[in-house]
Amino acid sequence: MTDNRLLDFEEMEVWQNAQDLAVDVYEDFSNCRDFTFIDQIKRAAVSVSNNIAEGAERSTKADFARFLDIGKGSSGEVRSMYRLAERLKFVNADTSTRRCGQCKSISRQLGGFAKHLRRK
Repeated sequence: MTDNRLLDFEEMEVWQNAQDLAVDVYEDFSNCRDFTFIDQIKRAAVSVSNNIAEGAERSTKADFARFLDIGKGSSGEVRSMYRLAERLKFVNADTSTRRCGQCKSISRQLGGFAKHLRRK
């Protein structure tokens, strides 16, 4: 970013939260044998923090905001998959509710951050 340099992505709370979510996904599904399902949810979870990082390294705020939107979409995908995982009995209702709460929080953070970038 040319003006008012933003923090390195590692310093951003939303990136840290997204990394925590990815670790939680890996832990929650460590014993799951539906490899197609776990591959998809792991990819979506990792995509959240990776899109934040990729956007932060772009040269314009508009590009950064676009990658935050993509990360927000991945967070929604993780949330949807937790609801399905609960229905399939891969995780219990408490775990699903907790992870969906994390996803909602990350989505709010990403949406607000993208909106901020677009205003400048």
